[in-house]
Amino acid sequence: MLPALLKDGLAKTIPPVLGLALLVGIWSLVAMGSTNNFPTPIETARQAIDVFSNPFYSNGPNDQGVGWNVLSSLKRVAMGFGLAALVGIPLGFVIGRFEFLSRMFNPLISLLRPVSPLAWLPIGLLVFKGANPAAIWTIFICSIWPMVINTAVGVQRVPQDYMNVARVLNLSEWKIITKILFPAVLPYMLTGVRLAVGTAWLVIVAAEMLTGGVGIGFWVWDEWNNLNVKNIIIAIFVIGIVGLLLEMALIKLATAFTYEEVKS
Repeated sequence: MLPALLKDGLAKTIPPVLGLALLVGIWSLVAMGSTNNFPTPIETARQAIDVFSNPFYSNGPNDQGVGWNVLSSLKRVAMGFGLAALVGIPLGFVIGRFEFLSRMFNPLISLLRPVSPLAWLPIGLLVFKGANPAAIWTIFICSIWPMVINTAVGVQRVPQDYMNVARVLNLSEWKIITKILFPAVLPYMLTGVRLAVGTAWLVIVAAEMLTGGVGIGFWVWDEWNNLNVKNIIIAIFVIGIVGLLLEMALIKLATAFTYEEVKS
């Protein structure tokens, strides 16, 4: 029993370790062959120890620790994503539920969805007259489409037999949504939420580079202006780790709901 568990553990551990080792190896070769003093993994690790030894220092609005920058970015993502969920999920339900609204909104969604999220940033700056609300607006507009589309697709794929039973029982529209549509659409909706969060975290970094202020994107740009490549590499890893944690949390949430649905 123990050797089998050990073998299973090694099978799960060795591939990621080899992947990280490959990354570090390529990084080391690039640093060795660089003529621009590209930092080595060891130098970056030493800098990371210094950066994370005091992640929440504050020496003014433009000089704050990496912890404050990450929290500021997450706050903007939460606000923009929350607004997108409040609008996008109900909109997806009505678009999927009513064919007239589906035909009405589908051309608009097809037109606006491919637009780069950063193209909306100047509109936000013009309308809201501030960098922070403009960044939140950008998160909102890039997060809403996955939730609208996945929720609408989920509603449209509900078996017609369910709707026929609802008509026979003369259920109200509210009961149809809460008792029939919502449980069936939940997996699609959670997929849309997961995609939206990933997109929002990608976009906020670029938006903060352009708008400034406190945030992980601004920190990257500020370190570039200071020619501090080691901190830029550290920021890249921080962005990746935070995005991975958000992804894992939402996958756990989706798995939990799917499990409960199967059990019932």
